[in-house]
Amino acid sequence: MTGFTLDHLEAIVAERATASPEQSWTAKLVAQGQGRAAKKLGEEAVETVIAAIGGDRAEIVSESADLLYHLMVVLKISGIALQDVYDELERRTGRSGIDEKASRKS
Repeated sequence: MTGFTLDHLEAIVAERATASPEQSWTAKLVAQGQGRAAKKLGEEAVETVIAAIGGDRAEIVSESADLLYHLMVVLKISGIALQDVYDELERRTGRSGIDEKASRKS
């Protein structure tokens, strides 16, 4: 098992975001703005869903990696730290998913 985490991915995205857009896909996405990065995130989400429906484990893993990477780029552009997402997930663990969803409607 490797020690690679989403925290590592967040740091890599932050570092690469400052590179030249000619040298880094991350920098290019950041330079193109949130609209383009969000579109790529959506594309990767759809590709992940298609892979999951198809049931090919390797494809699901590959598309999930793409999805997580593009999510990190969107978070970076938004100025949202991964810790903020962790904090929200932790807040939600104290209640059932059914209760949490119901609270959104009120």
